[in-house]
Amino acid sequence: MNQAFAQKFAKTLVLFLPGIFLLGFNIGTGSVTAMAVAGADYGMSLLWTIVASCLCTFFMINLYGRYTLITGETALQAFRAHIHPGVGLFFIIALTAGVCGSVMGVMGIVAEICYEWSKSVVDGGVAPVYFAGFFVALVYFIFWNGKTEFFQRSLAVIVAVMAACFVINFFIMMPPPADILRGLIPSIPDVPADSGKSALLVIASMVGTTVFSGLFIIRTTLVKEAGWTMADYKHQRNDAAFSVALMFVISAAIMAAAAGTLHAEGVGLSKASQMIPLLEPLAGSMAVTIFAVGLVAAGVSSQFPNVLMLPWLICDYSQSARNMTLGRYRILVLLISLLGLVVPIFEARPLVVMIISQAFNAVILPVTVACIFYLSNRKDLMGEQVNHWSANSILVLILLFALFTSSVGVRGLWQML
Repeated sequence: MNQAFAQKFAKTLVLFLPGIFLLGFNIGTGSVTAMAVAGADYGMSLLWTIVASCLCTFFMINLYGRYTLITGETALQAFRAHIHPGVGLFFIIALTAGVCGSVMGVMGIVAEICYEWSKSVVDGGVAPVYFAGFFVALVYFIFWNGKTEFFQRSLAVIVAVMAACFVINFFIMMPPPADILRGLIPSIPDVPADSGKSALLVIASMVGTTVFSGLFIIRTTLVKEAGWTMADYKHQRNDAAFSVALMFVISAAIMAAAAGTLHAEGVGLSKASQMIPLLEPLAGSMAVTIFAVGLVAAGVSSQFPNVLMLPWLICDYSQSARNMTLGRYRILVLLISLLGLVVPIFEARPLVVMIISQAFNAVILPVTVACIFYLSNRKDLMGEQVNHWSANSILVLILLFALFTSSVGVRGLWQML
């Protein structure tokens, strides 16, 4: 009986591994920082932004996955064959530039968080560079095994730890339920002009970390590797829904933890590591430890797909076998992984590095939406499965939303720099 249950559970888990991989990719320290800052500064009033972002993400994941189910082509293959080879190269260069910045920023934030937490255990704390070195080695060790299924299963464990930590913290530090419900009503908080804060910039950063172009590109690779066809459309849709539902739960839990403590006390926030010393007197050492573990798990879960991004894109574009045990890919991933030591060694500001990397996402997202709009409306590729007017209407709205948030994000970045 137990063996039959275990086999059934394993088969079910396999169906959701691609979605778990995307979740690990999406929820990183950038997302945690954006949601925590939103909760600390504006309470739950921007919860609607998470809802809108997750709905956009689900629609885009499903649309890109559906294209691969019908045509058997990944996104980069389609861009190269049906639009222009330069479009594929643009995505490889832009996504790689963003990922390199993210690798540096994520590991810098993880090391900083561990350093702050270690102060409660060791006098003076453990230097951030040691934590960065440990996690760089851990991610590379997982990569060394070389098989996608092992990657996905390892990531599933890390994502489970992350989700459990943030959900537990939600119940420890949650704000009043009425505030949560009010946050579902779209509104933009009034902020005094001389406060130095921008609700629009926070909204742009929340959207940028949730509606990430790399998710949609990599999604097509995972769908093709899984061998899914249109007969598996229901599995593909359910997997995408599972991934996005967890994105919403985790993102909302992070926002609520900051809203129920820091916002309630009128304490602002500019970076995730500030939450460690700020939360302890408000929520207790146990809650802080759980939150720190969740932050580290979020960083590691996003770091792993980050270092895999470039070799996977190269294999996809060149239509070569995705064999990560080849020497050239192991060297490439090692070099990208070592970027994680830059921030702690040179004492750079991880938040600035993360913001610069997100600027690339602002440029890529409108192009990503425009490309799938063009491809999914070509009858010679999609046959009778071309987009209906309803899908096209939603795509146009997402495109306008992407252009708006991109312009806001770029303006905010320019002012900051």
